This record gives sequence, C-alpha cells and structure tokens, in this order.
Amino acid sequence: MAIATTGKKRTTSSKNQASKKMVREFSAGALVLRHMQNRWWAAVIEPGRDGEPDDRKNLVALPKGNIDAGETALEAAVREVSEETGLTARPVTKLADIKYVYNRKWSDNAKIFKVVSFYLMKYQTGQIDDVKPNMRHEVRRAYWLPLEDATKHLSYSGEKDVARKALEYLKTHPEEP
Repeated sequence: MAIATTGKKRTTSSKNQASKKMVREFSAGALVLRHMQNRWWAAVIEPGRDGEPDDRKNLVALPKGNIDAGETALEAAVREVSEETGLTARPVTKLADIKYVYNRKWSDNAKIFKVVSFYLMKYQTGQIDDVKPNMRHEVRRAYWLPLEDATKHLSYSGEKDVARKALEYLKTHPEEP
C-alpha cells in the first residue's frame, strides 16, 4: 500500500532550532618562552580560583582568552599574556589554531565550537604572577615551567600540541627567538 506525501520536510519550531545551534567562540593565547639557567621555560597558569568545581582544580594551562571586539587574535594574545601572567612578551610566530567543542556548564549549558589561535612569544619584561587583583578570578597563579616538561604537565591535549610545536620551532630555528 502506497502512502501519499506532500513532499514537505518535517520541521521543528524556530525556538527549538535556535536552542540547538552551536555557538562559536574565538580566543587567542600564547606560549611565552624565557631562557634561564641554560634551558627554555614556558609561562603557564593555574586557571580559576578557590571554590572552583573539582574538574577545574589542579589545571595547568597556557594564558588565553576571548578576542575582544575590534581586536586581532595577535593583539588579544599579547593582552591575555599580560593580564594572566604579568609579563610583556614579543610575538615570534603563530604556532597553531586549536579547535574543540565543549558545553558551557557554568551558565546556559550551550554547546560551543571554539577556535583558539596560539602564538609563540619571547619574554621581554615583568615578574611572573604579577597579576592584578581584578584578574584573580581567572588565574589562581602563574609560574615558569621547563618547556621540556610542558607536554607532561599541561592539562589540555591541544595545548600539549602547542608545546610540542614550540620545541620543534626551537630545533629548527636555533638562532631565534
């Protein structure tokens, strides 16, 4: 027995479609290098603050954050390094665009497609962890970590890849950064 159809696709209400759309976020960050004690060190942060959910405790990450309106990814990365570590750094090269999806658990539970542009930077001035009080809600502490240990200690796989790319860059550009 054949069933006649009108050829129209079933649709859901526009309200349901809007709630299922994936939000896009664009951020930028950096792996900041400093040569001390005959080795390379990377500036890393412990994001968050006391009272964070258990899955956010003991994280080790690279400084990064959202790109503000009118700002380029590189400008955002330089700003985020300053805000989250207390350092001034000189950009050397772009290392990677890391892409991933996450659920924004702390507010609307939206599904987010995020792209983070990471740059390699060279330390210029500043004291690590000289972070302004208004940024302490984002950064528990900032410190220097030996670059060769970064792939073991960074919490996110994409950032571990960024550390590997920084090591490779230093091998192929020994006269820099």
